Amino acid sequence: MIDQFVCAGEDKWGLLSGLVLLLPHGYEGQGPEHSSARIERFLQLAARDNIQICQPSNAGQYFHLLRRQGLRKWRKPLIIFTPKSMLRHPDALSPVEDLTHQKFLSVFPDNEAHDTKRILISTGKIGHELRVERKKRNDFDTAIIFVEQMYPFPEAELAAELERHAAARDIVWVQEEPANMGALFYMLPRLRRIANSRPVLSVKRSASPSPATGSAKAHEVEQKTLLALAFTTQG
Repeated sequence: MIDQFVCAGEDKWGLLSGLVLLLPHGYEGQGPEHSSARIERFLQLAARDNIQICQPSNAGQYFHLLRRQGLRKWRKPLIIFTPKSMLRHPDALSPVEDLTHQKFLSVFPDNEAHDTKRILISTGKIGHELRVERKKRNDFDTAIIFVEQMYPFPEAELAAELERHAAARDIVWVQEEPANMGALFYMLPRLRRIANSRPVLSVKRSASPSPATGSAKAHEVEQKTLLALAFTTQG
């Protein structure tokens, strides 16, 4: 399902510049058509600041993203990959204060990790699952960073967050999508450029002609394996 609406704008691009496109995206074990909004295709279309591509991780971020789109003078079409199970996920809730005190963060930092040895970078639902897995493992020397805006790429913000965890030996891009889909090909070269010689690894599903398996049981096995590899893959 695609949901879209137009925010009125007065800039030279007219109404099109205020377009907001909401695309449901998330791997829930309910088959290919339910899973993927084809992030990779939108990233292939992105150039010269022609569009914005975002995947907010919580309600507060979503609110501030829409608010930014309505208020900013520089306004281009906004593509938002929206949640499915995250609509009911307790970690995606935001207190009322977040709606009044924060602005949209292109990179959502991790303030829980300490003496960081590994950095996991992701977007959307998988980031919340990584945090749940980290709590189970009691592994708080692993930082989990959400990239909330994929394009335009938030290079300065992400580089600053990597520098904040300068002692980490491995940086890992984690995605739910197969290796030939998702943001993998877009993110890896950009992460390697700002990693300051630290190895940048990736964890993802095996390449596939289908966006997702049609078997809920197979999906569960894949997801458990993916989460385990995120915390154990070595450079």
